Amino acid sequence: MNSKITLILISHKSKELILNYIKNIYNSVNVIIIDNSNDISLENEIKNKYPNVLLKFMNNNGYGAAINFGSKFVKTKYFIVSNPDVSGLNNDNLEIFNQFAIKINDKFSVLGPRFVNADPKSINQSDANKEIAEMRFLSGACMFFNKKNFDLIGGFDENIFLYFDENDFCKRSIKFFKNYQLNNIKVYHNAGNSVITKSENEKNDHNNLRNWHFIWSKFYYFRKHYGYIIALIVFIPILIRTVFRINFYKLKNDNKNVIKYKTRLSGLINSILNKKSFKRI
Repeated sequence: MNSKITLILISHKSKELILNYIKNIYNSVNVIIIDNSNDISLENEIKNKYPNVLLKFMNNNGYGAAINFGSKFVKTKYFIVSNPDVSGLNNDNLEIFNQFAIKINDKFSVLGPRFVNADPKSINQSDANKEIAEMRFLSGACMFFNKKNFDLIGGFDENIFLYFDENDFCKRSIKFFKNYQLNNIKVYHNAGNSVITKSENEKNDHNNLRNWHFIWSKFYYFRKHYGYIIALIVFIPILIRTVFRINFYKLKNDNKNVIKYKTRLSGLINSILNKKSFKRI
């Protein structure tokens, strides 16, 4: 087992994914699970099959808050955070992260792998021909930290429930150290599938939740880092387009898209009004 690294897995109704993930890496690394869906059946499975895994429950206050909470239980020099729908992480990958961190004397904010199947429209990655590349931003689906540096930077902004939390961390972190993508570490991310939904209605509820928080967090991020006026200038056209689409889909009797854009409008207005990211299922 790699005694220098702890793996933190964030679970929300992700029992099967979590168990499959642990099965493949249990003997390679210390594991902490932060579950924010009060999944007692997951707790029982972990106790029976993986007694050395630490599982902690917390209220569902968002991805960044769960990482901050999990980091408090880390006893190792490094920790890596992963979505349960990421695959391909193994002991060899962990050792590459570890050796690179040592090579640069821990002067980094966050290290990330290459996502083999990533949509280039949703995630920016470095030139695949470069083994190591300095990056402004890295995907939050899989991030490697030095615990001391993570605490120095201040962890994640817990005002953000979902989306842009890793962007905010990376933007703040470059005041301290650099971020790097290690392209010789390759993983897969089945994006948007970390929560297992059991019905079409539940799936729609989660899609609406993501729509609401994506736009809320995006405006919050712009306001925080560029100021309120700049954020308004950027987002007023988006607000106008969203209102237009609501009325357009009403005329077409397309209720699914009406709900989608009404949800988006609600998230944006609440963020403009400086209200908290309150929406939950």
